Amino acid sequence: MSAHEGPSPGRPDGGAGPSDPAASSSDDSWQARRREAAAAHAEALERAQRAETAQAQALIARFVQESTARGLPPRPLTARSYDGRARYRTPLQGWYLRRNESVAVGTDGLFYVLTVPPSLRARLSGATPSPSDPPLVLGKGGRDGESIDLADALARVLAGDS
Repeated sequence: MSAHEGPSPGRPDGGAGPSDPAASSSDDSWQARRREAAAAHAEALERAQRAETAQAQALIARFVQESTARGLPPRPLTARSYDGRARYRTPLQGWYLRRNESVAVGTDGLFYVLTVPPSLRARLSGATPSPSDPPLVLGKGGRDGESIDLADALARVLAGDS
């Protein structure tokens, strides 16, 4: 900068100000890179989730086949309200995977989380939980001692220790 030129109008130190096209281009470029990185990260997480779900579904399919071959009888499954105060009939048959009966595998080979919103209608006519994508670890992220590998939970049911 020559002696007769003053600082840039955008910033007192003479740096690029908000009206400086170079700064705007740099900000846009940085934002674009961040968006791309976030999208790539989200895509990687989704791929990992799909892979985990596929592994878990394969374990469940083998479990249903094995339990049927062994003659392990399915039970009528019930659902609980979110607050745990009410139990509702469901049209589902299957095997509970946790002792607290919060998750199960149906005879249809699908994974169910057996909690539903409390409802007078469900008290009278029952509830129909929707199937969920199965995780490889039941209770992942919960308190210590409350998580169990899906494979171990399935093996425990096959062993009659449920």
